[in-house]
Parts: sequence; structure tokens; C-alpha cells
Amino acid sequence: MRLKDRIALITGASRGIGAAIAKRYAAEGAHVICVARTTGGLEELDDEIRALGGSATLIPLDLGKTEMIDGLAAPLLERFGKIDILVGNAGIFGRMTPLHQYPPNLWEEVFRLNVHANQRLIRAVHPLLFASDAGRAIFVTSTVSREIRAYWGAYAASKAALDNMVMGYAREVAQSNIRVNLVNPGGTQSKMRAEAFPGEDPNTLPKPEDITEVFVALAEASSTRNGEWVNAREFCGIKS
Repeated sequence: MRLKDRIALITGASRGIGAAIAKRYAAEGAHVICVARTTGGLEELDDEIRALGGSATLIPLDLGKTEMIDGLAAPLLERFGKIDILVGNAGIFGRMTPLHQYPPNLWEEVFRLNVHANQRLIRAVHPLLFASDAGRAIFVTSTVSREIRAYWGAYAASKAALDNMVMGYAREVAQSNIRVNLVNPGGTQSKMRAEAFPGEDPNTLPKPEDITEVFVALAEASSTRNGEWVNAREFCGIKS
């Protein structure tokens, strides 16, 4: 029960890494606020969390409609008074294609969800994190934010932008009760991974549940880490 009575907001929570984090947090005693587009996926997650003896609040929300994010803060403040943990996990891959052929509408969609939505999320939730005795914000990044690769287009560029934005936020709050970090899951079984590597055998990859320990460790009130880019597989002792 390392997160007992903590309030955790997780985006992209209906499946994959987001769902695994939500279930692990609930098992560790947190009340999880699960945000995702898919109502059916959220309801299935809620059933699993309840089966674990945990509790959840479901918020069906398309974060790609960034203007909707501003409305999160008031009802969360009224109900909970604070947010202890924010996990910015939601994201989209786009497609693998030469840069000069990348569809402009898709490029903008990827940046809208991977970057702009997270900035709006920080803007909305920051006062709630500040109201916690130990606010923790964790954002999911990727290896391609640091390793330049051909054809990765908007996804790689958006993750590089996310890294810079989150690291800047970490410095801004360094003297407060808030700690902010990035987590790179590495190769993990997920729909996004399958989109990027369609010929890959998913059974050769860790499951999302295998990397949740890093998200728990960084979310704990006792954690002092701030402004770090953490490799989940290394942290969890998973061999490449």
C-alpha cells in the first residue's frame, strides 16, 4: 500500500501501459482517476480495479480536443481538493513515412495529443498538484526523443518536444513540493508498439504490468527524483 489514500490522475488509462499503471496504483492503495476516449475500455478497467479491491473515477474525454482539458480542474478540486499524482500517458503514433510525405493534418493531430494536450493538462492540474503535500507528475516519453531515426516523423519530434517541455516544468517547480519526471517504457507490448513494428513478435517483449514499478517509485511521496529521464526497463531490471 505504498500509495495509500493518494489521488492519481492517469490519461490514456483504458488500455496498455495506462491501464496497467491504473491497476497497479489501485492495488497500492491509490484512488485512480482514469481518463480515456473509450467509455467501454474505462468500464472494463473499473471492473478490474474493483475486483482488486480498489476504487476509480472514470472520465471519458478525448484529449485531442485540448480545449476540453481546461474543464477538468474545477470538478476535481471540488471533489478531491488536490491531485497527488499525474501520469501523462495518452499519445498517438501517427505513421512511419518520409518527412516530405507526412500528411499535415496527421502531423498536427500527433502534436496536439502528444504535446499540446500535456501542456493544457499541466496548466489545469498544477494548482491541484501544488495543493498536495507531495505532488508527483510523470510523463511517458520514448527512446526516439533522443535517438534520431529516419521515418519516425511527428512521433519522434513530438516526444522530443514533450521532453523539453517537461524538463522545463521540472526546473520551474524544483523549489516546491512537486516532482516531475519522464519515463521511457522501452519496447513493451502495446497497440502503439505493434503499429511501429508490425512484424515483431509481441511475446518477445515485456508486458505493461512488468514496468509499473518505476511509476510507483516515482509517485511515492518519499521520492526526491526530479527532472530525470528514466528508462523503465533498466529501472525494473528487464534485460534488453
